[in-house]
Amino acid sequence: MRQTLTALEWQTFEEQGYIRLGKVVTDDELKALQRRIDEIMMGTATVPYDRMMLPLDTTTGEYKDMSKQTMGHKGATLAYRKMQGLEFDPLFLSYMQKPLFQDISERAYGREIPISIMRAMFMNKPAQQGTKLPWHQDYFSGMDHPPIATIWMALDDSTIENGCVIVLPGSHRHFPDKDHFSFLNDEQVAEVLTKYQSTTLECAAGEGILLHNRLLHSSEVNSTSRPRRAFSACYMDGRAKKVGVKQPNKPEVSFSIIFGEGALRPEEVGSVLVA
Repeated sequence: MRQTLTALEWQTFEEQGYIRLGKVVTDDELKALQRRIDEIMMGTATVPYDRMMLPLDTTTGEYKDMSKQTMGHKGATLAYRKMQGLEFDPLFLSYMQKPLFQDISERAYGREIPISIMRAMFMNKPAQQGTKLPWHQDYFSGMDHPPIATIWMALDDSTIENGCVIVLPGSHRHFPDKDHFSFLNDEQVAEVLTKYQSTTLECAAGEGILLHNRLLHSSEVNSTSRPRRAFSACYMDGRAKKVGVKQPNKPEVSFSIIFGEGALRPEEVGSVLVA
């Protein structure tokens, strides 16, 4: 596996808002991650489900019909829409700490600072199902150092038919710094679609894509008989904090360090999550 980006690749990322990374796992690593995610969904893994957010997929395919994103297992099914908290799984943590991903993080935030994980998330479009994802940015409001680097990896072949990611290259620079949105309204969608040409990011299982968090993207439902599973890790400046009005009796949000002093170690989290 490669361990660094080239200067040209990083320049392309800054200009276009994404680059293809090629294959980022071995065949054995891919099979292990596929098996692990299915075990968690089916409830056969020894994991703290009360600490994991596991919303089920919609039955209509419409984002507006998505169920509340609550903690806990909802039963043995492969129809979960997503799950978060996988930085505490030793298998997924080992994947997220690959040298290539450290190189990317250091290019984004600096080589002498710690790197934290904002969100380690499995995303699923079950067979003949899936939810249409409207045009949006992965923008997190309230952060004093908003993240800019997410590494998305296909756990299954990702195609137009099963709902691959669609991006608008260059759109990460469309809105001013003071004016960012998560999901765009109809007027904003019409505006950006006249300015940017959409690109479908079909890729094979095991291939990765580096996405700028402000890059506008969407995806459709899965019309095939096989699932479209993916894993997304958002890397962030380790000094970043959630800002805003503090609520009584609510603990301050903290983010786990993944590179640098105090970083999570697979052998340490393994005693909690290994099946």
